[in-house]
Amino acid sequence: MNTVLAVSLLLLSAFLSFTGGLSYHRPANKIFNVMTDYGAVPDGVTDSTEAFRGAWEGVCAWEGPGARLVIPMGKFLVGPLEFKGPCKGKKVEVKVRGDVLAQTDLNLYTARDWISFKYLNGLVLYGKGKFDGRGASAWAQNDCDRNKNCKHLPWSLGFSFVTNSTIRGITSVDSKSVHMQIFACNNLHLHSLKLIAPADSPNTDGIHVGVSRNIHIARSFIGTGDDCISIGPDTANLSVSKVFCGPGHGISIGSLGRDKEEGDVTGISVKNCTFADTTNGVRIKTWEASPTPSSAYNLKFEDLVMRNVDNPIVIDQKYCPHNHCNTKGGPSLVKISDVKFRNIRGETRTKTAINLVCSDSVPCEDIELSDIKLKYNVPGDYYNAAVDSYNTVVDSAVASCTNVKGRSKGTVIPPSCV
Repeated sequence: MNTVLAVSLLLLSAFLSFTGGLSYHRPANKIFNVMTDYGAVPDGVTDSTEAFRGAWEGVCAWEGPGARLVIPMGKFLVGPLEFKGPCKGKKVEVKVRGDVLAQTDLNLYTARDWISFKYLNGLVLYGKGKFDGRGASAWAQNDCDRNKNCKHLPWSLGFSFVTNSTIRGITSVDSKSVHMQIFACNNLHLHSLKLIAPADSPNTDGIHVGVSRNIHIARSFIGTGDDCISIGPDTANLSVSKVFCGPGHGISIGSLGRDKEEGDVTGISVKNCTFADTTNGVRIKTWEASPTPSSAYNLKFEDLVMRNVDNPIVIDQKYCPHNHCNTKGGPSLVKISDVKFRNIRGETRTKTAINLVCSDSVPCEDIELSDIKLKYNVPGDYYNAAVDSYNTVVDSAVASCTNVKGRSKGTVIPPSCV
């Protein structure tokens, strides 16, 4: 054998023996356990805020390939927390196995969030644990329906300036206000979530998104006292799929047009979702008397099931909650166009199953109603409306349109108004 070849083979054999072959083993994440490493007490009574804060400081300072903050089994009481980056490592994980309980003393909350995640890239928040906002202690103090200058209660989880990240598997219950607030984020994937609060809990939206791009929400259960998902101004390329919504106020785009110089909303897709016992199905809502023009366009609502929903399909450009708006300032200046409602079926609990009220100033354009079958859930006759002696429906659902330009395709029940 050639001497050079023999030496090469010998060196290769030695290398493979030393490395264990050519297989690559990814370095394990560095673990930062809030209990065993930082002294958090899992009794649900002792405040563990400083232990959580210390664990985060360790995670964010770790310069290795990955760091993981672990919340083990148990009940951990914490006050306001800020998990702020940027961090030194390439990836940060937060694994939630136990229950995280919020402090009930509202004087502790000087910011809008209970737990905030800020300026992070590559965050993974996951686990079968639970964030308990303990909102029942605070909901009675929410007077925003009577006082437009009310003090807002803290939302449970806030995500601001978070990019290329995933939130999966976690549960949030009884938030004092919004369960998850997403602001100025990009490329965020949320799935397999459970967001739960009583139907009468005020302002407990499941997920609110604003000023964000490329947000994807899927395979989740959301039942709250407000919108299951609400989509605010300056949001683009957001998809919602396979979400069960109920109870709650449905999935809403808006409200839009309240503030000056709002960014447009575009590229929204809501698909393969089910709504049960909600006050609305899918809704676009804009304030009257908008201070400046804006737009909402390229919006798709497809393959949806309505189970006893009060208002399955809504555009409301005269939105004025609790009479907190200036109706003398003129109509809404939000231009709504290129909206598709397709393959929506089920039961409506109110007679007006489709209610499209658009702006007197900028009418809605390019609105499509296609393959819709919504039956009025008449008491005593679950599936069929009543008919008279001429076999004419006398108590079926109706559609109502104001300032709407568009078209209908396929079968549309109730009869289309565009």
